[in-house]
Amino acid sequence: MKRTEKVLLIYTGGTIGMGCNPITGALEPLDFDHLADNVPEFKLIPTAIDTYQFIPAIDSSNMSPEFWAQIVSIIVEKYDYYDGFVILHGTDTMSYTASALSFMLENLTKPVILTGSQLPIGQLRTDGKENLMTSLELAAAHHHDGTPMVPEVCIYFNGHLLRGNRSTKQNADELNAFDSFNFPHLCEAGVSFNFQTHHILKPDYTKPMVPHLEMNSNVFVFSLFPGAEENIVKHILDAPELRGIVMRTYGSGNAPHTPWLMKLLKEASQRGVVTVNVSQCISGQADMNRYDTGYQLKDAGVVSGYDTTVEAALTKLMLLQAQYDDPEMVRQYMNKSIAGEITIPATLL
Repeated sequence: MKRTEKVLLIYTGGTIGMGCNPITGALEPLDFDHLADNVPEFKLIPTAIDTYQFIPAIDSSNMSPEFWAQIVSIIVEKYDYYDGFVILHGTDTMSYTASALSFMLENLTKPVILTGSQLPIGQLRTDGKENLMTSLELAAAHHHDGTPMVPEVCIYFNGHLLRGNRSTKQNADELNAFDSFNFPHLCEAGVSFNFQTHHILKPDYTKPMVPHLEMNSNVFVFSLFPGAEENIVKHILDAPELRGIVMRTYGSGNAPHTPWLMKLLKEASQRGVVTVNVSQCISGQADMNRYDTGYQLKDAGVVSGYDTTVEAALTKLMLLQAQYDDPEMVRQYMNKSIAGEITIPATLL
């Protein structure tokens, strides 16, 4: 595989590039030059680094499918000129973006690593420098034959390299902000890199990367809770624009024995709404064959999300709804791993 010995650093925004407003004391995005000025270690990396800056910078709370499409377009335009890509991103929606990009960049053959920080890079105790420098090294890391060590969309944070569509932000205050509870880390960055190569995706290098820019946002995340009212749930499920639901159920995928809920879910399914069952638990999976309530959900047309994250289920639904008008096709692909986002039980393979 021909290498360019170059990595593209894409700055979208986030805490890593923020400074303190002298009047209000609040954090606000700074010019990207500020970020580069605070990382003189750039000069020590043997790989050349080019930069691309979103102007204005995006607060990650404002991230949207339109911005995801912009990021994909940048990667597509620059794809042949760089060995890998590092995306600086705010932490709040980083797992959503990482999940979306993993589906939008089909047959990705180069690293796309998202990172950021909990403290601005100009602060004394910042975690931004280590996250940034290690992400750049990981994006440039390759085998003897020139193929990259990690040809997939990842999040790097606090010494851990995670598959992007398996990641979740777990803590708002600690530096160890992300984890992938249902999938092993792809690499531990200590004194040296310890790659778990058997867990890393292996693309087909004989085929091109296929970008997808369209996402259908007519989807909704619905969490079950004791005391949910029929009329309110009905208003949500009856919305004429609704195409997909990520339903966060209890435990291993359970829902209350409530006739009205099953009726509403079944009616939505018959209208073509795809409902995906995802556990509210931080780890484990939705198993709709374990309890009677799971069977009721299957009878109502709900499909299992297995061990997927909410972020991955939602962005995958957005992509599939944009690609297929037939809800049965969407249901089929929701039950398949298309970018390493779910583990299908061996009994179902």
